This record gives sequence, structure tokens and C-alpha cells, in this order.
Amino acid sequence: MNSTFLLNIFRFVILLALQIVLFNNINFLGFVNPFPYILFIILYPVNGNRAGLLAASFLLGLAMDMFLNSGGVHATACLVLAFFRPSIFKFAFGISYEYQTVKIADKFSPERFSFILIAVLLHHMVLYLLEIFRFNFFWEILWRTLLSTTFTLLLCFIIIYLIKPSKR
Repeated sequence: MNSTFLLNIFRFVILLALQIVLFNNINFLGFVNPFPYILFIILYPVNGNRAGLLAASFLLGLAMDMFLNSGGVHATACLVLAFFRPSIFKFAFGISYEYQTVKIADKFSPERFSFILIAVLLHHMVLYLLEIFRFNFFWEILWRTLLSTTFTLLLCFIIIYLIKPSKR
């Protein structure tokens, strides 16, 4: 087994455990929930196996659904994010993505910010659309999506820069 595979397994387990134990208990203003477990999908290697990413994303979402008793909305949102991830990469990074020279955990840049923002926004939009599933609650869906995206983005950047290896 190579180190990338082991790192991905470690990331999967740690982010899922943190989400279940810590972040699921945060409920700001009654409806703002952070979901930094999607960092697993975001930080998955660019040149990694796409089928493996889809399978792992489904398992990640399914585990979240089992712990939250949410009926498959997390699994669907994770699969949608994993499926559209290459398109988001192309949009955010352009030619750099084609040559697979992108590392999300590198220094902060507008490209990295836009990639993470679009990924989190897509995940949350799908999640809340399926969770509420009524278009007459459009403003509530939008409000929850924007507030949860902001909170999740903040936590994602904190986590990324806490685990980022320092260059000495």
C-alpha cells in the first residue's frame, strides 16, 4: 500500500469521526450546521482513481446518513460533489488542472478559495434542496445554504492550515 492510500483512509476516518462527535453537535441559530467532513472529497488527490473517489464519497455520505438518520441526502450530496469535482477543478484552476499540478493544501490563492467555495456551495445546495424538498421554502433553503457554507468554509480553511505540513 502506498502512502497516499493510507493518508486517504486516515483522512476519511478522522474527518468522519470529527463530524460525528464534534461538528454534528454544533447548531448555531437553530439551523446553521458545519459539514467539514466534505474535506475528504475536496482534498482527494487530483490524479486519484475517480471510481475510488465516487465509492468513498458514497460511503462517507452513507455513514453520515446512518448517524444523522437523514435518509440518503448526505450520500447524494457527496456523490454529486465527487461527480462534479473535475469540472469544478477545470473552472477554478484552468490549465493547471490539465497538467495535474494542483495541490489544495498549498498556500492560499484565489483559485483554491474559489474551488473550495464552489465545492462547499454545491454540496450544501444539494443537501438542503433534498432535505427540505419544497420549492415554496426557496428562501429558507438559500438562507441555510449560505450560512452553513460560510461556517463550513471557515472551518475547512482552519482545518486545512492546521494539518498542512510546514516547510522548514
